[in-house]
Formats: sequence, structure tokens, C-alpha cells
Amino acid sequence: MRTAFHLETPLIQSFNDHLSYLISLQEIHRLLDRSFQFEDAVTRVLTLLEERHNLQQSQLSLLDERTQEIRVAAAIGISGRARAQGRYQLGEGITGRVVQAGKPIIVPQVADEPLHLNRMGTATEDEARAFVCVPLQIQGRTFGALGSYCKPRYPDELNSIASFLSLVSVLIGQSFTIHQYAASKSVVDDSAISIANKVVPHKADIGSFIGSSNAVLTVLEQALQVASAKTTVLLRGESGTGKEVIADLIHRNSARASQSFIKVNCGALPENLIETELFGHERGAFTGAMQQRKGRFELATGGTIFLDEIGELTMSAQTRLLRVLQEREFERVGGTITIKADVRLVAATNKNLEEAIANGTFREDLYYRLNVFTIYLPPLRERKTDILLLADHFVEKYAREHGKIVKRISTPAIDMLMSYHWPGNVRELENCIERAVVMCDDAVIHGHHLPPTLQTAEVSGTLPSNSLNAAVASLEREMIIETLKITHGNQARAANLLQITERIINYKVKKYGIDCTRFRE
Repeated sequence: MRTAFHLETPLIQSFNDHLSYLISLQEIHRLLDRSFQFEDAVTRVLTLLEERHNLQQSQLSLLDERTQEIRVAAAIGISGRARAQGRYQLGEGITGRVVQAGKPIIVPQVADEPLHLNRMGTATEDEARAFVCVPLQIQGRTFGALGSYCKPRYPDELNSIASFLSLVSVLIGQSFTIHQYAASKSVVDDSAISIANKVVPHKADIGSFIGSSNAVLTVLEQALQVASAKTTVLLRGESGTGKEVIADLIHRNSARASQSFIKVNCGALPENLIETELFGHERGAFTGAMQQRKGRFELATGGTIFLDEIGELTMSAQTRLLRVLQEREFERVGGTITIKADVRLVAATNKNLEEAIANGTFREDLYYRLNVFTIYLPPLRERKTDILLLADHFVEKYAREHGKIVKRISTPAIDMLMSYHWPGNVRELENCIERAVVMCDDAVIHGHHLPPTLQTAEVSGTLPSNSLNAAVASLEREMIIETLKITHGNQARAANLLQITERIINYKVKKYGIDCTRFRE
């Protein structure tokens, strides 16, 4: 009998594989985070493993704790009839041994391995394939296994694949736990749901602000914290970072959610019309004022007004706005009747207001009235882990809008999206993906569907300036951080997932200056 051997080393020999695995883990996290049924979500993940990494006939098996039987719950490339034959007892076959021992097993050639029972007819005599099987665990308890067939291209690739599948299994395990919890809590009285929704807004209330990076989570946390207050909010960040989306989020999670949300782009209003647009005017206030008109502040009574590009307001309009913030009242242009302003203000700017104050173009007293609760929105280049989440969202959005069938983005196109510096931020990415969807004609977005600015590193100004060692170190750091997120900062568990010793991960954490406390709940 040829003995199957256990995984011993996590080293990923290929730089390209390392990067590809990292990108796939981010997409797998997104797939499992959606509201699919658990089996449907896992099937999508297994399909990704086949398309991206040539991991064939992947299968997820789950342990029935009552009967102690292991059954195939999801698989690709295997017929339903064959899947029904995929049943094992603990310790039986490769899958049974993985579930029993809770350790990965690699079979270099299934044709030479007696433990490979081939009950589903997956092995073929004319094809020497390997089989990699890793356990699914929750808090140290093994409840299933994830296995894939493959044909390794270099000696140590099987170890790399096993390390990658181990991380995939952790994500699947987390998703399984969430689905099980949701099922157990499916019957809840309406009053409990109402209370829960007031304490923690439903995911739908996040709107279209997409991302899972620490920078984005910080923004969302701050926005939800201030939403329930009456405080004036100032949103700062580059153009295209999503300031309007956050303003909308704040309004929808506030006590004023049922009232008006009025949006004003101050930079788009002519100087001679800004004051009348904001505060309204009386009949005869100026030539052409044939009737009384309510301004945006009056229309927003009881609700929220969002003043975008507030740094573009004229000095006169700034003076009027200051009075509104201080006294909560104003008069229409040409009028004498004082109107109370029951309005919550959210302002936004991509302008350096401190510099504008120094130049005499922005009132310092208004600045301090606005700068009560400031939220900084990071540029896309500082939250690159969100690029794929955003790209997939826009692919679905514009495929539906334009009646196209687009299933995924090719790996070369993903590399181009990840390497570009995105000066226009999320708005530029959205326009880029819409163009690609319109041009796409084979259900897959390829590099040539992207705009010319992304076609080459030379054109986009994103040629790598680091050495290979620096690039590998960067990827190593990111992979350690992603694993620490999964383990909530537990270095021992992270070391186990990465198949390295605690001493090594402790050294790496210190080397890269990683603060593990950030990931603890």
C-alpha cells in the first residue's frame, strides 16, 4: 500500500500562484457572504476553484453527527447519481480519515492509493491525478472535509494547494456556522426583530457602499454611530470615494429616515443662484421672481440636507449657512419672515478647507461649525482589497441593466484592475466596468475589454518599483493579516492554518509590524 502523507510545509513556490490564491480567497469570502443557500454558495466556490486553479471534481462532504456517516453535500463535475454513492464512515477512505483525524491528506497519485475508494467514479486509469483533502473545522471540531483532484505542475505545488484549500475550508466553515445559526433562529417574534433592527441596522441599510477592508469598516462604523444623533457631519475625501452614499446611509439610519433627504451640489450652482436655491426667495425679490419659492433648506424640514462640495460656496452663502447652523433659522431672499430650520446637515468636500481658510476663501467660524463629526473616506488605492468586491458588484449591476450575460472577470483582467492606481476612485472603477460589460461578448470580461489606460503598466503609470523580494514580502504580510482576521487575532490558530510554527508567525508579526489586537472582537 502506498501511504498517503500528511501536509508538512506551507511554502508556496510560485509567486503567481501566491497572488492568485490571495485574490481567490477575497472572492470566495464575497461569494459565501451573500444570501445564497449554503449548498448553492459552496457550489459557486467549487466552480471558482475549477476555473481559476484547475482543481477538478471538487467536493464538500459533511458529517452527520447523529448517524456518524459522511455524505457529499456539494460537488462539481460529478453526477447526482454518483454523488449519492459518496458516503463514508469515520476512518473509511481518504475522506473518512481526514474527518476522523482532523488533518489534511495529500495523495500524489490516486491510481496507486488503496485508501482512495473511488465510490463516485472520479478516478480514471489513463490519467494520473493527485487528490488533496482538508478538514472543515469549527472551534477545533471537525464536521466535514473539502477535497479536490489536480495535476501538479511542480514538485511542491500539492503542499501549496493544500494550504490554499485549508484557508478555503475555514471560510466555508464560517459560512456553515452562520447558516446553521440563521436556521435555528428562523422563528422570532416581530417585536424582537424590530428591537434588533434599531440596535444594529439591517445589512440592506448599508446601501451600495461596498467593501470589507479595515478602512471601509471604520467608515461604516463611524457613520452608523453618528446616524442616530443630531450632529452635523462633515465627509472628507477625494472625488469619487462615495461621500454621497455615506450621506444617504446616515440619513436612512437616522430618526429622520422617513422624512426628506435633499441633495445639493454646491459646485454645480451658479454663484448668483446659490442663495435662492438654498434658502428660497419671495415674490419680487429680484427681476424675474414672479412668485414665492421655497429653498432646499425649507424643503428638507424634518429631514436631512446634504451639501456636496461645500467648499465652493460663496462668502455670502457661507454667512447665511453659518446663521442656520448657529440660530437654526433663516429668511428667504427678499423676505422678512424668519423661518425655523429643523434640518440635519451633512456636508462633504474634496477641498482642503484649512488651506481655503488661509487663502481667505472659506470662513473659519463656519469651518468649526461644520467640523463637529468628520469622517474621512479613503481613496480606492488605499483599500485595494475592495476592488474585486466593487468590480463584481458593478458587473452584476450593468449586466442586468444592459441585458448581458457576464459570469466573471478573467484573471489577467483582475491583475490589471488590482495594479491600476485609480485616480478617479470608485466612480472611475464603475465607469470602467460598465464599459467592459458593454464590450463583453463571451460571458467573461478580458483585459482587452478594459479601457486603454489599464492596458499596460507603462500607460497607467503603475510599473512595479519594488524588487521581487519586496513584492513577496508584501504578499506574505497581506496573507498573514487575512488569516489573523479569520482567527480574530489568535496567532496560534493562524499559524495552524498557514501550517507554520507559532515561533515563525510571531517573528513575522513583529517583522511586519502587525497589530493583532485590531482583529480581536
